[in-house]
Amino acid sequence: MTLTLNKEVYGSLLADIQPQLITNEAENERALNIVENLLADENLSPEQEQILKLLVALIEKFEAEHYQLEASTPHSILLHLMEARDLRQANLVGVIGSRGVVSEVVNGKRQISKSQAKSLGEFFHVDPSLFIDFSMR
Repeated sequence: MTLTLNKEVYGSLLADIQPQLITNEAENERALNIVENLLADENLSPEQEQILKLLVALIEKFEAEHYQLEASTPHSILLHLMEARDLRQANLVGVIGSRGVVSEVVNGKRQISKSQAKSLGEFFHVDPSLFIDFSMR
């Protein structure tokens, strides 16, 4: 079954929203806000549903290109989480080891062990596998 859209309604929505390729954070935020508003409406018209699908596809494309967690290393994830929570090396002493061990891990001189990954996962409330370098197997 082919969905038939009202060209005037769809054209008006396109003119109001002006969807386009997302190239920066501001444009992504704008698209996310529009999607959020559309999702809040329980009775979307077919035209609104098409706009929603289009915006979601544009957002997914932008985020896949700019937020690549798969390409992150355990070390970069640790540094990001520390920065996001305004933590210092001293905050991890006792979580993953002594001051010296923490320093080596944070400075990338030592890989994160499985037991340290588990401890970091519990500490940051994330999946411990984020801290395991599967490429080293």
